[in-house]
Amino acid sequence: MDNLPKVSIITVVYNSRENLKKTINSIRNLNYPKLEYIIIDGGSDDGSVEIIKNNLDIIDKWISESDKGIYDAMNKGINLATGEYLWFINAGDEVSDSNILNEIFIKNNFSNADVIYGDTELVDSKGRSYGKRKLKRPPKNLSWKNMIDGMIITHQALIVKKQVSVYYDLNYIYCSDIDWIIRVLKNSRKIINTNMFLCRFQLGGYSRKNTLNSLVERYKILIKYFNPLYVILNHIKLGFKFLLHIIRYRRIL
Repeated sequence: MDNLPKVSIITVVYNSRENLKKTINSIRNLNYPKLEYIIIDGGSDDGSVEIIKNNLDIIDKWISESDKGIYDAMNKGINLATGEYLWFINAGDEVSDSNILNEIFIKNNFSNADVIYGDTELVDSKGRSYGKRKLKRPPKNLSWKNMIDGMIITHQALIVKKQVSVYYDLNYIYCSDIDWIIRVLKNSRKIINTNMFLCRFQLGGYSRKNTLNSLVERYKILIKYFNPLYVILNHIKLGFKFLLHIIRYRRIL
């Protein structure tokens, strides 16, 4: 067990008491032996801090203070993390299974990977499952170039070696996670697809509530890495897929 990597799970929260409780309970069920759990609270006044204090037996580090937004909070988590791997599971989200880290690092010995990724199960605020994402699917072999299609993988479904991680760019308010994933993948040599569900993602996230602003910001990010004309043409294609998806499944993701 001594050669197993430590995994730092980071939860960011702001005034989301019930969601935080659900996420903490999910982390509590993990049975991986080398785990560090960090919570970054943005100065909540809804009782979230009391939830944190009631679960200090599994929380290794936490802070509660004002910040510049969700990505600033994530950067604080990176600074506090001492694990070889980082895994962002924010308030409202859950790990897929209590044995998932054992499957990854003990059974499959993926500890030499720079990035470990998998699939995402969609759930609503009441925990009802909507199955896997259908419009955007994790590719068989993930590369930074796949991100031309946007968030083809949720950041909750990525476990990243801290050595290849970067800070979130605070110039982006809504979609800095896309930019972060691209830069992480560009830094990575060994990227492993687990072909497993890694997380449950709660619908209605931050960028989803700011759809138009998110689309504009996403375009600005993508043209940093890809030909602008190709980005436009690709998003026209994705727009048609999106409409067909809505007609067929009557849901966004």
